[in-house]
Amino acid sequence: MAKTAVENLKLGIFVILGTVLLLVAAYLIGNRQNMFGKTFPVTAVFKNANGLQNGNNVRFSGINVGTVNKIEMVNDTTIRVHMIIADKMQEHIKKDAIATIGSDGLVGSMLINIIPGEGNAELIQSGDELQSYSKVATQDMMTTLNTTNENAALLTEDLLKVTQSLIKGKGTLGRLLNDTTMAGDLQQTITNLKYTSSQANSAISELRGIIGKIDFEESTAGVLLSDSISAGKMRNVIENLETSSIAINKMTQDLNTIVGGIEDGDGLISSVSKDTTLANQLERTMFNIEQGTERFNENMEALKHNFLTRGYFRKLEKEQKKLEKKRINRFDYRLAKRPKVLLTLLLRDSK
Repeated sequence: MAKTAVENLKLGIFVILGTVLLLVAAYLIGNRQNMFGKTFPVTAVFKNANGLQNGNNVRFSGINVGTVNKIEMVNDTTIRVHMIIADKMQEHIKKDAIATIGSDGLVGSMLINIIPGEGNAELIQSGDELQSYSKVATQDMMTTLNTTNENAALLTEDLLKVTQSLIKGKGTLGRLLNDTTMAGDLQQTITNLKYTSSQANSAISELRGIIGKIDFEESTAGVLLSDSISAGKMRNVIENLETSSIAINKMTQDLNTIVGGIEDGDGLISSVSKDTTLANQLERTMFNIEQGTERFNENMEALKHNFLTRGYFRKLEKEQKKLEKKRINRFDYRLAKRPKVLLTLLLRDSK
């Protein structure tokens, strides 16, 4: 009978301890889930939940401040997450805070991190919607790494082909690496380029020295460079030279046309140059004309000394002298009135 009482006592103590432990556990779990404290709801919209579930923690600056209450799928690209936050955190979270989905460690459960904003925004209110930022998911990272790995494999394969081509002496680079003669030629070319560059530098230095020695106030080069009137005259001279060049070209073309006509057999000159008989006849005709002219002059001289016609010729000579005297007097009058006429006549006589 006593034994039964002791067992009942033990059973009662066990039940009481179990009940206390159950209550403590329920309190701890409820307190962890913010079931017994004052809370306020907030929401955030994400494109991908990334495995987030109801009851996951909500952290603010690394501190658990609430839990995920509900996950609502609005459409295929919009997911609204409802959260309950401890009421005491309302005075710390501002409206410019950003909510992101992360994980508790490498393999831990998913959670929501609330990152404080940097501005001076107002405090968050019950029912507000936080800004969200969707991080790259692990699956997306693996896909990107897979693509990168494939590209690296293709790049390695191409690099291997290029290396083999270089070793075998294919292509320009391969020949440069394997052909010593071409390498020597390339080295000589580089040497020549260096020499040419040094010569160009020397020429530029000498040109600077020449320019530095130019007196821009007294020298001809200085006048040409600084005097706009002289520059205009030089421009006119160049234009006149161009005009003369055009005229000379036209004259040359005309001469070529005439020479071409002679070579083609057109005209009297070509006939004379090619027909020897006609040329001989012309030569004899010119000779006869010269002889006839000489004989005519002799006859005229004889007539001047003949007593029958001598008076007539003397009369003509006197009239000729009178005409020359009148012309000289008229010429002197024109010279006195117009000095430019004298200059013109002098120039014409000199030519």
